[in-house]
Amino acid sequence: MSTRINHAVLHVFDFNSCVNVFSEEELDLSSRQVKNYVATHARRALSNIDNKHGSFSDDSMFAERLRAYRDGGVDFVDLSIEAAQYLCGQLEHQDKAASADLLAIDFEEDAEIEAGTEREDAVDEAFDGRTPRYFALLLLESKQAYMHEVGRADNGAVRNSIARHYAILPNPSQKVASYAVVDLRSMSVLFCDKPRSISGEDRLIIPDGLLQCTNEASSKEVIDAVTRIVEEVAEEYGANTAVALSKAKACVNEAADDEEYLAPWDMAADVFEDEPLQKRFEQAVAEERLPERIPVEKKVAQRVAKNHKIRTDTGIEITFPSEYSNSSEYIEFVNAPNGLISIELKNIGSIENR
Repeated sequence: MSTRINHAVLHVFDFNSCVNVFSEEELDLSSRQVKNYVATHARRALSNIDNKHGSFSDDSMFAERLRAYRDGGVDFVDLSIEAAQYLCGQLEHQDKAASADLLAIDFEEDAEIEAGTEREDAVDEAFDGRTPRYFALLLLESKQAYMHEVGRADNGAVRNSIARHYAILPNPSQKVASYAVVDLRSMSVLFCDKPRSISGEDRLIIPDGLLQCTNEASSKEVIDAVTRIVEEVAEEYGANTAVALSKAKACVNEAADDEEYLAPWDMAADVFEDEPLQKRFEQAVAEERLPERIPVEKKVAQRVAKNHKIRTDTGIEITFPSEYSNSSEYIEFVNAPNGLISIELKNIGSIENR
């Protein structure tokens, strides 16, 4: 996966010194250190399995400005400053104001180009408008840290000391708690945010305030809810929960492979053979008020549904691909008359100690 950064700018909200600085110039992307930092955070935001989905409301002013930027009517830095001014105004009214920087990024993503390879450097022309293009806003909350400080004493001698620094940015490997990523073609929204107490009221300032978009469950949240319902229904009717859960995960994987949406309502027949269990599952899905369909990204499916792991009461642990649950060619669960379960592993060519 390769990321091309078209534009990036950093704005500073320093509530400790009460000085906010809105940059009038973009970041210098010729610096490899800066470029790698920005690209890493962009990729992590786009691929976070906890991303919630959103759609702009018809009267969203930010969506209108973003379309104007996409069409060349608004400057990148100007748009980022507008967003920074709004967010800064919200954050400074927090009950406990915490300093942060706003990183705005215009970037493109090509999953078929491996980052850091010679091929990546040679195919810059691949980003010619055919790859997905995104506009991202990330709130980088400042951390406090201690650092050494070198100075001189009154007598001129060198003296080292310890000082507290209030503006340490999160490392590229750290998750950012609040951000938004907008697909500039479809105008679909991915975001994460946390409630903040502003003027005594808990608010989500990114989806509800800045973007004015809907707040829909993440793919992971829906998948977790579906698998929980499957397990509960299987236990209620005395069915094999391992088989039912692995079949549910297989449905998730199939939807991801086909680059389609997962429809929880349509999973009943694929997971349960008996009609009473199917009806109970559909009833539980209705009670949970799950969406009729959700997009399933491959990265989410690989993280939460590619494999299924079980542990027996005898202490044996087995991990197997979820798709094997739809066939007895490689693994089979057999219910014995005495209520015990046998697990048969088939067609094994070799065994490797792990």
